[in-house]
Amino acid sequence: MGSFLSKQMERRKAIRTQKKLLCDLKEKDNTDFPGCDYCPEDRKNWMSTLALDKLHVNKIVWPGTHDSATNKIGIPFISRPFARTQSLSIYNQLVMGTRVLDIRVQKDGRVCHGILVSYNVDAVISDVKKFLSETQSEIIILEIRTEFGHDDPPEFDKYLENQLGEFLIHQDDSVFNKTVAELLPKRVICVWKPRKSPQPKHGSPLWSAGYLKDNWIDTDLPETKFESNMKHLSEQQPVTSRKYFYRVENTVTPQADNPVLCVKPVTNRIRPHARLFIKECICRGYGDRLQIYSTDYIDEDFVNACIGLTNARIEGKL
Repeated sequence: MGSFLSKQMERRKAIRTQKKLLCDLKEKDNTDFPGCDYCPEDRKNWMSTLALDKLHVNKIVWPGTHDSATNKIGIPFISRPFARTQSLSIYNQLVMGTRVLDIRVQKDGRVCHGILVSYNVDAVISDVKKFLSETQSEIIILEIRTEFGHDDPPEFDKYLENQLGEFLIHQDDSVFNKTVAELLPKRVICVWKPRKSPQPKHGSPLWSAGYLKDNWIDTDLPETKFESNMKHLSEQQPVTSRKYFYRVENTVTPQADNPVLCVKPVTNRIRPHARLFIKECICRGYGDRLQIYSTDYIDEDFVNACIGLTNARIEGKL
């Protein structure tokens, strides 16, 4: 017992120390960057408010959500706090400005995270289609994967093609150099990541797993995650030189050996520092590598920061 308590005290001290390091860095350097004061007139249609003929796919800073469809996962007040990473529905996330969705499914087609389940993936697709019907120029990256430890839903690729066919942008390396205007009226890049089923092939309506990469760091320590994200981003090529999307997740994750297991208080250790990460990317020379930027509990400020940096790229300020 004494060893356990000692370990917990050390971890709590490490968390306090790391939170202070990020706060000190924020106070020292502030969070100003090109486009930081940009505020879109309409987040629901933010792409259409920019110059679509200059808005290249590979230069967009895509605001994304981590574990996007967990707003109703598990049992309220019992298991939900341990897995919920978003409070908004898929539709409301898109209206707020989210353009990258991270969806995990199990064999029966229900959204899940580990052993906890939520609504059927039909609800996700319905929200996506509703949003697309209400907008004209917004492009979405929809990543759907079979959750670790689960089997693929049968014939899920056909299901996605049938549901989203008219909107799907086909797998093609040339897409990265195109503008949004050149891709319209097609509006969904759907990345399907099965566990055992065949990966989508070149030219398919769906995109294979290698087109959306990240380096997941499983930690509840905010400065550790911040610097690991920076290190892995520094190892990427500039966005104009690569033919895949790279995601950075501004999140930390509850750990089983720590007393705090609810998602929100843990991820809030890093959430306030989203703009600081962008500023540090630019200061350290990696501003041309940031592309998909995701968070838990997405809010308007996070979306504004991504749109502002995107607009700065269009205007040649970065």
